Amino acid sequence: MIIPCIDLMDGKVVQLIQGREKALEGEAPEVMLQKFAEFPEIQVIDLDAAMGKGSNNEIVLALARSTVVRVGGGVRSVERARELVDAGASKVIVGTSAFGPNGVRHDFLAEVSSAIGKDRLLPALDSKNGHIVVKGWQEATEWRAEDVINQLEPYCGGFLCTYVDKEGMLQGTDLDWYRRLRDCTDRELTAAGGITTIEEIQALDELSIHSALGMAIYTGRLDLTQLANLQRKGFRADTEAC
Repeated sequence: MIIPCIDLMDGKVVQLIQGREKALEGEAPEVMLQKFAEFPEIQVIDLDAAMGKGSNNEIVLALARSTVVRVGGGVRSVERARELVDAGASKVIVGTSAFGPNGVRHDFLAEVSSAIGKDRLLPALDSKNGHIVVKGWQEATEWRAEDVINQLEPYCGGFLCTYVDKEGMLQGTDLDWYRRLRDCTDRELTAAGGITTIEEIQALDELSIHSALGMAIYTGRLDLTQLANLQRKGFRADTEAC
């Protein structure tokens, strides 16, 4: 599955490079929603909330009420996760709050999973320099995604796995990392970070991994019409036919 991304900062749709440098601004959230209408699911991330610098809650809730979205960014409590689901979010992405000083926060994740349903919880395994990063990718932990993924399985239906090293850089992603993650779990996996070509999307699909796309769409590197055709055909057609 191809999942277009809407990342929010200061009320605007943006794309960042490695979560730090703003590279561009997109059109208004409702406009992007219409552009992505042919795709079965959209990913919405509140970057301000993720970084602890504010909130785009009104926009997030409006998007969740409008279409099928998975939502993340600053989900720090069971109440927030429940609010998003009540608004219509298909899945809730939890990153920073999934981890504490000693590793996986089992009690918190068990509570969230019980409150919203296991299949709706999507822990974020965002990796930079080989280690999970949290707080809007500003703080590194000592854990690797491969080492903790099995500990998280009891609480969720899948994982969002961002290769931060290449996020927003249009240089391709690390397919070997995703192969290692796929070998670790049979849960649903979504790849993000640096995905730039149709060939990468198809390679991930062959691993039964979804592709969350941002910069490549917003810059026109990947064509939305071509992607929508690929999505409709279930990745069976070759690149020439898309």
